Amino acid sequence: MNTRNFFLNKYIKGGLLILAGLFLGRLFFHQHAPRESTEKTTSYVHEHQEGEKSVWTCSMHPQIKMERPGSCPICGMDLIPIENQYVGSDSLAVEMSESAIKLAQVQTSVVGKGRPSKEIRLFGKIRTDERLLQSQTAHVPGRIEQLLINVTGEPVKKGQLIAKIYSPELIAAQKELLEALSMQNRYPAVAEAVKEKLRNWKLNENQIGEIEQSGKITSTFDLYANTTGIVTSRAVNTGDYVSTGTVLFEVAGLSKVWAVFDAYESDLPWISMNQPVEFTTQAIPGKNFEGRISFIDPVIDPSTRIARVRAELNNPGLQLKPGMFINGNLKQKNRNDNEQLVIPQSAVLWTGTRSAVYVKMPGTETPSFKMREITLGPSTKDAWVVLEGLSEGDEIVTNGAFSVDAAAQLSGKPSMMNPQGGEHTTGHRHDPTHTENQPKEQQQPNETDPAFRLQLTEIYKAYLNMKDAFVASDAQKVKTTARDVKQKIEKTDMKLLKGDAHIQWMDQLSALLKTINSISKLSDIRTQRTEFIRFNAAFYESLKKFGLKNVIVYSQYCPMANSDKGAWWFSSSEEIRNPYFGEDMLTCGETKEILNFK
Repeated sequence: MNTRNFFLNKYIKGGLLILAGLFLGRLFFHQHAPRESTEKTTSYVHEHQEGEKSVWTCSMHPQIKMERPGSCPICGMDLIPIENQYVGSDSLAVEMSESAIKLAQVQTSVVGKGRPSKEIRLFGKIRTDERLLQSQTAHVPGRIEQLLINVTGEPVKKGQLIAKIYSPELIAAQKELLEALSMQNRYPAVAEAVKEKLRNWKLNENQIGEIEQSGKITSTFDLYANTTGIVTSRAVNTGDYVSTGTVLFEVAGLSKVWAVFDAYESDLPWISMNQPVEFTTQAIPGKNFEGRISFIDPVIDPSTRIARVRAELNNPGLQLKPGMFINGNLKQKNRNDNEQLVIPQSAVLWTGTRSAVYVKMPGTETPSFKMREITLGPSTKDAWVVLEGLSEGDEIVTNGAFSVDAAAQLSGKPSMMNPQGGEHTTGHRHDPTHTENQPKEQQQPNETDPAFRLQLTEIYKAYLNMKDAFVASDAQKVKTTARDVKQKIEKTDMKLLKGDAHIQWMDQLSALLKTINSISKLSDIRTQRTEFIRFNAAFYESLKKFGLKNVIVYSQYCPMANSDKGAWWFSSSEEIRNPYFGEDMLTCGETKEILNFK
């Protein structure tokens, strides 16, 4: 054997021995060697059944779904595989891990039955009882020689002498009476006809008898009040000529008055006839008044969305005066005698005409929630009556419903903005800001540059100072704070907004600057408040479209502002401090919407 063949055989034999050793080692140690942590993911994938597709998600953001392992595009955590994603659960339900539920502060409660009740706050005014309004008219034509009631607000009693009228027609009628009396034996009917004529002119029997006995003609006619009350208007002066039926005074009886309240459309199911109502007025502090509902307006005002509710009251001592502002309180149980399903208001999601809740699916290993549309009945202060869509014993999300809805929308499940649902394409990283199924106005706060939202937040903080100046009815301070608001509006960087957002801000900017410029120059608090109404309308659009940063905004409404047409404002707290009336009606209004900007 030559040297070359020797070395060749040597290497071949060595290689064979090494391969044999590796084979035996793998065969012997395969079932017992510990797996490294880096092999966990690979082993997990290979152990899936053949044909089963792996889906990867984030433990903190379960809406993220991918076909391959990697990092969460939201928080950067490593993705974990979902095992048997739809086994034992509804495919339309959204799953959330325990850690995600804790992070989103999702809370649930079991639906139960009860007899709901509501305490309603009502705002209104004292008004004159229209049935006690009377016009004091002239009963004979002539010239007013003397007025014994000369000022508006003067009290008058029935039978009180209120005016003396010179009347040629009355003089002629007295002559006819005296002539008829001289021929009474032959023509008794003539005398009686003349007396009836005088009675029609409101001469009483004593006046007619005095003419008969004295035989003298009176040149003036005494006019007496035909009702008791307060003179609310005077239409004539001494020396004026009046015809029969001319109105001299308007007299209002105030022994009874009306308490007229503004009731919101949503409160009407809780208001019924003959229902007791309590109210107070700032003009008489410390005293409570009571009445009963005697009328509910069958028509709702189309501009303010309110209906008038009336209570009739006795008014001893004339304490209650027409025009007084009053604050009413009405407690009512639902008129349905049977127990009804009641859920917290925080559980309900709205999209205008639709309302829904998220129901926790029973018997699932991973917590799962499914959207369910419901039909709502009357609302209480913090709850809703449910007419359809839920059953007693259902478990629903009562806190964090918006977080669950966001997870459902991002994972393509039925949600408030996308009731039909829709699968998102897997195999790429999901963009958490993608909201193509949302209406445009819902997209804007998420799409707006954070720097612009911070600038808008500074405007809002300056706005709160201006609102407080309105509450204090301090016109000079309103001017000063309005200038601060104006400066912050002018400093906003429009370059931070792109496309449609830029155009929308330009439209709103024009309205904001026009109204705030007027407020900063006006010196009368009433005209300032008129411009403040317009500013709030434009500012609301800005808040909804672009959003703020880390602020909770309470959108509040007073139905009696703006000449009973209603007006809005914004506050940093739920306490009502009315900028349109100040101390005159400080607590008139209620919070209608809460804007929670993250």
